[in-house]
Amino acid sequence: MQGSMDASLPDGDVRIGSGYRRGPPNVGTLERILSAAAGVALIGYSYQRNRLRPVLVPLGTGLVARAVTGNCPVSRALGRNTAGPKAARSPVASVHRGQGIKVEQSVIIDRPAAELYAYWRDFENLPRFMHHVESVTSMGAGRSHWAVKGPAGTQIEWDAEVHNEIEPELIAWRSLPGSEVNNAGSVHFRPIAGGTRTLVRVVLSYEPPAGRLGAAVARLFGEEPSRQVREDLRRFKEVMETSVGRDIRP
Repeated sequence: MQGSMDASLPDGDVRIGSGYRRGPPNVGTLERILSAAAGVALIGYSYQRNRLRPVLVPLGTGLVARAVTGNCPVSRALGRNTAGPKAARSPVASVHRGQGIKVEQSVIIDRPAAELYAYWRDFENLPRFMHHVESVTSMGAGRSHWAVKGPAGTQIEWDAEVHNEIEPELIAWRSLPGSEVNNAGSVHFRPIAGGTRTLVRVVLSYEPPAGRLGAAVARLFGEEPSRQVREDLRRFKEVMETSVGRDIRP
């Protein structure tokens, strides 16, 4: 299985052991206010829904922390910065601000975070549960080549690189210049239930080949990205909770 690769952190971040110290704030005032309100609401709602509390409380506290600190690891992983009038596109961003389509989905898996991280980090495992991904070929130095099913039987390819990595918490990647589809993504592994279970959250941002029209065409052919990611995570859960490495392609 592929081991962890050294990867540069976004500007202003400093690695400390297995974690990192956050750099300058990357969340604007309005987003911080909305995050605080949403976080408090989620935490409050969790006390009315005991079964959802293991999911809602971590999400709520994460939003409150985002509001208090002005730092968002997801935005930093995707190269997004809305803090202040001089906020600029990060050099690690492959999706132009305001032009991409963002998808976010999560799932709880009954396995430790370290195990899920290790399996996902070997990108050649991804086609086992991502049915729209034909293949991922590791190229070394944190880079990989992706071949993905497009709408109407087409195929789209690009090269990507890992630009931020915190084992076993975060893997963030971006497409390289010249890709057919500019995209960036991150997967987050948060231990819950004393570390026996993990909340896995995936955030993707991409620019379809024909802009938002291209996304509409993709949906017309049944390739709606949010549904795809949700189904991918469902299959990832199935793989990791049953026989790890089992090929579940139909």
